Amino acid sequence: MAIARQRRLRPLSAYPSLLTVPAVLLLILAMGYPLLTVVVRSFAEPSFGLQNYVWFFSTPANLTVLARTFSIAAWVTLVCVIAAYPYAYLMTAVGPKWRLVLILCVLVPFWVSGVVRTLAWVVLLQDSGVINTALQALGLDGIKLIRTPLGVVIGMAQVLLPFMILPLYSVMRSIDLRLIQAARSLGANPVRAFWQIYLPLSLPGVFAGAIIVFILSLGFYITPALLGGPRSTMLSTLVQNQVLSLLAWGRGGAMGVILLVATFLLLAIAAPLMRQRHKQASRN
Repeated sequence: MAIARQRRLRPLSAYPSLLTVPAVLLLILAMGYPLLTVVVRSFAEPSFGLQNYVWFFSTPANLTVLARTFSIAAWVTLVCVIAAYPYAYLMTAVGPKWRLVLILCVLVPFWVSGVVRTLAWVVLLQDSGVINTALQALGLDGIKLIRTPLGVVIGMAQVLLPFMILPLYSVMRSIDLRLIQAARSLGANPVRAFWQIYLPLSLPGVFAGAIIVFILSLGFYITPALLGGPRSTMLSTLVQNQVLSLLAWGRGGAMGVILLVATFLLLAIAAPLMRQRHKQASRN
C-alpha cells in the first residue's frame, strides 16, 4: 500500500509548480478578470477607440492631478523611510521584551480601520485641533494642515508606516553586528562604521519598503478624500468621480490604466538603478 501511494504522489513531487495552480487561478479570477474588464471598457465606452485617452492627455487638469499623485506618493515614501529606519533599528537593538512591545505597536494599527485612523487625524489636524491648540499655547501661530497636501502626506505616512518598518526590520535583524565591531576595532568611528557597513547592508530593506509604500500611496483614496482638498486631489478621487458620480466607466478605466502603466514604467526605470547602487554600496 505504501509503495502504491508513493507512486501516486510521485507526479506531484516531480512537478512542484502544480502546487501554484490554485493560487494562480484565484489571482486570475480575483484580479485578472476585473483588470481586463477595466482595460476593455477604457477602449470600448462610450464607443470603441482612443477617445478616453485623448481626453485625459488633452486636459491639463488631469495631467496636474497625475503629477500631484506621484509627487505626494514620493513625499509619503520619503517620510516613511525617515521615520521607519530608526524605529526598525531600535527593534533590533533592544531586548526581547521591549522588541515585543515595539512589534505590537507596529501591528496594532492593522487592527484598526483605516477610516477610523483617518478621522482621528481630522480631529488632530483641523484648525482648532490638538496640534494647532498646542502651538497657540506655546505662543506660536497655527498651521493650516487640514485640506492641504501636507495633511494628506502626514495621514498617509501614518497609515503606511508599518509597511516600511516590517521589511526594514526583517533585513536589519539578519545583519551581523560583529561587522560593526570589526570596523570599530580597525579604527572607524561609529558614524563611519554605520555609513560604510550597516547602511549598505540595510538598503535592500529600504528599497523593498519604499517600493511597497510608493505603490500603495498611488492608489490611496480614503485618506486624501478626508484630509485633502482641491489642491491635494489625487487620481483615485478623479476615478471615483468619473465612475460613481458621472457613470463614465470609459474615462475612469482610462485613468486607472494610465496610472497602472505609469507605475510599471517608473518601477522598471527605478529597479535597475536601485540594484546598481546597492551593489556599488556593498562593494564599498
